[in-house]
Amino acid sequence: MVAKTGQSGLILAFRIINAAEMEAFGSKLAALCPAGSKLFFQGDLGAGKTTLVRGYLRALGFSGAVKSPTYTLVEPYSVQGRMLYHFDLYRINNTRELEGIGLRDYFDQSASCLVEWPEHGGHFLGEPDILIQIRHADPGRNLTLIAKSPDGVAVLAGLHKR
Repeated sequence: MVAKTGQSGLILAFRIINAAEMEAFGSKLAALCPAGSKLFFQGDLGAGKTTLVRGYLRALGFSGAVKSPTYTLVEPYSVQGRMLYHFDLYRINNTRELEGIGLRDYFDQSASCLVEWPEHGGHFLGEPDILIQIRHADPGRNLTLIAKSPDGVAVLAGLHKR
């Protein structure tokens, strides 16, 4: 892990070697994120965004299938009395489509929102608490986590201590 401070706050970098490590990392992240967290996941197809989300959900106690909501755009989860929404905006061509699905309604303060391909969401999404960039590396993946809010800074500080 590498830590540094950037314009937007704390930035952490990690090397993840395989899918099992990616899920384990998602589990660590879930343990530190408060309800209502907004996480954005950027990365090429097959980078591991959904695998990371799967680990996050498993850590909270979800045992069902976790798949990328590429065609449905959003997959809701109710876990331990906590509402989470997993978005995949890959197929969005125009931000007006997001108005049609009522995107703003999902982003209330009590629900956590995990968004793949946030760059397709434009201004509708606002800022995340944490931006997670996943890049292919040989072997594995490089993860860069950028805190964008005070909650994000607290989560990354907690990861840094582990």
